[in-house]
Order: sequence, then structure tokens, then C-alpha cells
Amino acid sequence: MSTPGPFGGSGNPFEGLFGELAKLLSNQGTVNFEVARQLALWMATEGQPEPNADPVERIRLEELVRVADLHVSDATGLPTSVTGRPLSVAAVGRAEWARRTLESYRPLFEGLATSVGPSSPDDEDTAPDPGAELLGGITEVVGPLLLGMQAGTMVGHLARRALSQYELPVPRPPSDELVLVPANLRDFATDWSLPLDDVRLWLCLSEVTHHAVLGRPHVRARLDGLLRSYVAGFRPDPTTLQDRFTAIDPTDPLSFQAALGDPGELLGAMETPEQRVVLTRIEALVAAIEGYTDHVLDGAGQRLVGGYGALVEALRRRRAERGEGERFAARLFGLDAAPALYERGRAFVTGVVERAGEEGLARLWRSERELPTPAEVDAPGLWLERIDLPG
Repeated sequence: MSTPGPFGGSGNPFEGLFGELAKLLSNQGTVNFEVARQLALWMATEGQPEPNADPVERIRLEELVRVADLHVSDATGLPTSVTGRPLSVAAVGRAEWARRTLESYRPLFEGLATSVGPSSPDDEDTAPDPGAELLGGITEVVGPLLLGMQAGTMVGHLARRALSQYELPVPRPPSDELVLVPANLRDFATDWSLPLDDVRLWLCLSEVTHHAVLGRPHVRARLDGLLRSYVAGFRPDPTTLQDRFTAIDPTDPLSFQAALGDPGELLGAMETPEQRVVLTRIEALVAAIEGYTDHVLDGAGQRLVGGYGALVEALRRRRAERGEGERFAARLFGLDAAPALYERGRAFVTGVVERAGEEGLARLWRSERELPTPAEVDAPGLWLERIDLPG
């Protein structure tokens, strides 16, 4: 017996779309977030009922977060709280992670919708393009639905693997609640034959470190601004979009699925030179964040986690095995967390420590002026020279 899709029908999530089409096309805004929500939740759970997180597991994670908080505070000198209250844990299922993530990423999806949606030329002397006008009419009706489908599909795929809220280092609304996914954590530990408590403690250390760094207002503002600039930089290619949209048959819901095709290919056709400049800045900042986080984890993990070497090897392989959600996020947000990015960040942090010690590294998050440029991430001595430290 097949599992009903989010719109009814059988196991294919798009099969019941036609019966809901009129409702889904009404009052949908620039992105149809109702479609996104239903698809994300269905894909996160594959349409199966999901048990609530075990309260005992949440209590254990709370205990380990307190341990991680002490060690991260000591290692970084950074405040780990953004509200002044103690850190807490929300142990959630995949569907709840997907729901929260979709809401947190909403401004980025809306920015994408604005960049690829129909626009009117500002120049009154510009001759109208009948083809573009027709395409604009199509995108006003169908565009929000397809964007909702893509958003939901991406988040749903991410939810199948995500261990925590910082699976991608995307700033979220200020809060001191750390969102962890025990089911995925257990799967990771089982798949790699790792002690569950080792994985729990590593994850808590990683989350608290990310939270401390992204909780710095200037770091958060810089990364958020870069991500918004990147998604706002897509420019629609009328030929590509027209080919996609004219293939949609309203009597065949599966044609909506076919119109999505490869979202990476579709977004690649809309990428601009300006985005590539922004992308180098995103990659440099994220490399510094991840390299710094790995440095903190190495120090604390080797003291606290018995099987730290095996855990690091499993994580290295996990990073190399990116799923469909990660690949789409790389194209959409410019967040390509490939192994090379982590190695780049690690080399930068190692170079700083070798030249200026832990005291020099502590300057990394002190102010906006001290955030490294792309060239400085590849040449730590340049960064040290610019911030007036001997290199």
C-alpha cells in the first residue's frame, strides 16, 4: 500500500496536486509557502507518522549542552547566549525541523522570488517585449507555486540528514534554543558504529560554537547581508523559463514536477557575474567560521570525546556525501559546504595560530573590520598585517 502524498493521491507527492490546484493558486504571494510546507513535511518523513522525541534524550542533550557551553566559553572567550538567558535544547523530529527551517529561510526564498519574478522596465523609452510580457503573466500565476515546490523539496531533503539547526550556517531569528534532531543523530551514530554519547557531545560542542560565532551581531549581519544579496542577484533567462513553463499542462499535475527539472540547472541559467563576486565573499566568511569551529572542536573534543579520531573521520566522509538538499542549497544560497571549504578554513586558522597564537585568533570575531577578506583567508599573514598583528 502506497503512502499518500501531501496533496492526497498515492506515494508521489505531486499526484494529488490537481485537486488542490485552485486553492493552492489563490492568495499565494511571491512564494506559495503552503505548498512548500506540505512538501517539506512529507519529504522529511516520507509520509510516515513520526514519534515524538524521547524526553529522556532531550534531558541528556540539555546536560551535554551545559558541558559544551562551559568549554566553548572558555576556549573562545565569546558569549554563547544572544539573549542573556541560558541555552536550552529543542529535541525535534524531522518534520518539525523542516517546519522551523522553512520559516527561518523564508526571507531568502522571498528574495529569490523577487529576483526571478516579473518586473517592469524603469526606462519609459524601452520598447515592450511581447514575449517577456507573456512570460511575466505566466510567472505571476505559476512562479509562486514552482518556487514553493522547490523550497519545500530542498528543506524536506535537508531534514532527512540534518543533525541540528546549523546544518547550514544560515543565521536564524535570535534565540538561545538549540534545535537538534535526535533521530538523525542516532542514525549517524549507528551508520558509523560510533558511541551515541560521543556523537551527542560533539554535536553540542559544534552547535554552541556556531551559536557563539553567529550570535556576534556584526558576523550575523555580514553573513545575512551576503546571503540576501546573493539570492537577490539571480536574473531570469526568458528562454529557459519559457521552455519550463510552457511545458506545464494544467490537466497533468506531474507536469509541474517535470517543470522543476534540475533546480541547479535552472538557477545556473540565471546566475550573474555580480553573484560570483558575492559568492567569493560568502565562501571566505563561511570557510573562516567552519575552520574556527573545527579548531575549537579539536581542542575540546580531544579532551572530552573518547573516540574523537573515529568521529572526525566519519564526519569528514559525511561532508563528502552531500545529498540533493545540500546541492540545491549550494546553488540557491551560495553555501557550498564541500570538503574543500572546510580545508580552506582549517588552513587559514592554522596559519593564524602558527603566526600569532590563540590570542591572535581571538581577534577574528572582535569587530566587523577584523573579518577576513577572501584574499586574506588564503593568506593569513595578510589578515594579521591588516589588523596590526605581527605575522
